[in-house]
Amino acid sequence: MKRLIALALPILLALTSQTAATPAPAPARSGIDFRAALQPIDGFGFSMAFQRADLLHGARGLGPAKQREVLDLLLSQDKGAGLSILRLGIGSSTDRVYDHMPTILPTDPGGPDATPRYVWDGWDGGQVWLAKEAKAYGVERFYADAWSAPAFMKTNGSEDNGGELRPEWRQAYANYLVRYAKFYRQEGIGITDLGFTNEPDWTATYASMRFTPQQAVDFLKVLGPTARASGLKAGLVCCDAAGWDRQIAYTRAIEADPAAREAVRTVTGHRYSGPTAVPQPTDRPVWMSEWSPDGATWNENWDDGSGYDGLAVAADIQRTLTVGNASAYVYWTGASLGATRGLIQLADPGDDYRVSKRYWALAAFSRFIRPGAVRVPVTDADPALRITAFRNADGSRVIEILNTATTESATDFSLRGGHDRHPEGYVTDGTRSISPADIVSAHGTTLTAKLAPRALTTIVLD
Repeated sequence: MKRLIALALPILLALTSQTAATPAPAPARSGIDFRAALQPIDGFGFSMAFQRADLLHGARGLGPAKQREVLDLLLSQDKGAGLSILRLGIGSSTDRVYDHMPTILPTDPGGPDATPRYVWDGWDGGQVWLAKEAKAYGVERFYADAWSAPAFMKTNGSEDNGGELRPEWRQAYANYLVRYAKFYRQEGIGITDLGFTNEPDWTATYASMRFTPQQAVDFLKVLGPTARASGLKAGLVCCDAAGWDRQIAYTRAIEADPAAREAVRTVTGHRYSGPTAVPQPTDRPVWMSEWSPDGATWNENWDDGSGYDGLAVAADIQRTLTVGNASAYVYWTGASLGATRGLIQLADPGDDYRVSKRYWALAAFSRFIRPGAVRVPVTDADPALRITAFRNADGSRVIEILNTATTESATDFSLRGGHDRHPEGYVTDGTRSISPADIVSAHGTTLTAKLAPRALTTIVLD
């Protein structure tokens, strides 16, 4: 027995020694593969339809110096957000009352086959001026979309309260949309993206018009050939349904019809009926073409739990790009009056403005992620972090990290596809707005970042 114990003791000691010497497994590390590519990014944008552009031009007292400051905030990549898509509203109103959009065909020509008498004022509620300003800043995507056809083309005889496009007016309505784009070409602005419907699944008390998915397909079979024959370079978009989930029925209908599918370049959907839950069932580019959070008051906060603060917008952008695989994110209103849900509040009246944290949330993406970028795969090890990453056409790389935790986090990332010795870090939170911060370092292909709580951190690698 003593001999057996003597023989066993060294073996037990050796096993114990091996167990003690085995290191604990390393914590999981987030990884970013800049060599791969997911969806392309067409850009980030905004709208100033319903005569909001006229407000920016000074209709309520905003002077030239402040106008330039707001334009810089929206359009300058160096001084502001560098937004790269301008969404224009194709009007249907016969007046020029504020919050209406004037039509280029105010009177019924006498039937769908009669010669239309178009009217063009070269202003279009201030949108022509704004489009020219945007072009001077480098904007190349001009997305024109109609909320309603002129009243006489519709079943309810009104531009408001829904109604449908009467079938006999389909060709005349297609001609009308093409004529609008040609008026802009006459002003030196090329409409690159043309839409015929806004929220066709919802009846609004203002300008609105209903289309079922099949009606949208039927109209695309008219608009597609008309647009191709016009010589315009605009690609057609469809269908701007009020909810991302509701857009799916329209997308499926288009995909199922070869002629409609050929006509559409970009699928578009809004985000009002709930968070983005799935990608659209298509292999063509998809835009989130309108959203702003709810709220009955002007809100300048970053993180107040309301659901319409800056952090809520940052989270929605992240989710839309990742879960929805969107190639563009177009915020609803760039600037407006009163209890606006827009990015910027203009004085009413007066020569002043205020900036929301919603603006800074969007700007943290749009300033650094440029048209022509691609989203790249991310392996996220920390459930409190929302991470997206992008490779720009010029080779620069961008990482966006939303820390949803209430505590600071120090995180390592494994990078594939290049390394950087001098990464730049920027923080957006309750007290900072894309503020440079010494929070990130790189060692070969390992990136280490110190992430502030409840904050959006932007990392740029050149």
